[in-house]
Amino acid sequence: MTLTQPSLPAHRFTMCFSSSPRGARLARRMCEHRLNTWGVPYGSDAHGVLSLVAAELCANAVRHGHVAGRDFHVLLTADPATGTVRIEVTDTRGERLPALPAASRADNENGRGLLLIAALADRWGCRPRRSGGPGKTVWAECTTPGLISPPLIP
Repeated sequence: MTLTQPSLPAHRFTMCFSSSPRGARLARRMCEHRLNTWGVPYGSDAHGVLSLVAAELCANAVRHGHVAGRDFHVLLTADPATGTVRIEVTDTRGERLPALPAASRADNENGRGLLLIAALADRWGCRPRRSGGPGKTVWAECTTPGLISPPLIP
């Protein structure tokens, strides 16, 4: 008989937000709070990176994925076993897929969000919305070894 150690459950946070700048700001703040609760403390480099990635994904959902009357959805997961945090943001506009800009002028204030995500995340991508409805999910993963606390099991 072989005994195996059960894998630790992953942390999970999911919520819908209004497709507005206020909704994007609230989503970022909720992600920041969850990360801190899960053991990625405010002020740490990992928290800063993950907060910035979440902020950019949410801002892009509002700016490029906005459909009047439709919300965007955030799914934040953290796996203590691998140290991986995954941020998924789903909007309802499937025809506007993310693409890295070919070039950005130094004085241009827009168009750098995906460049930041690509530079900061270990992996990122886009896929069709899982529910089969209209839209897409843009996701990013960052590895933060040793920072994520195991979930409390009652």
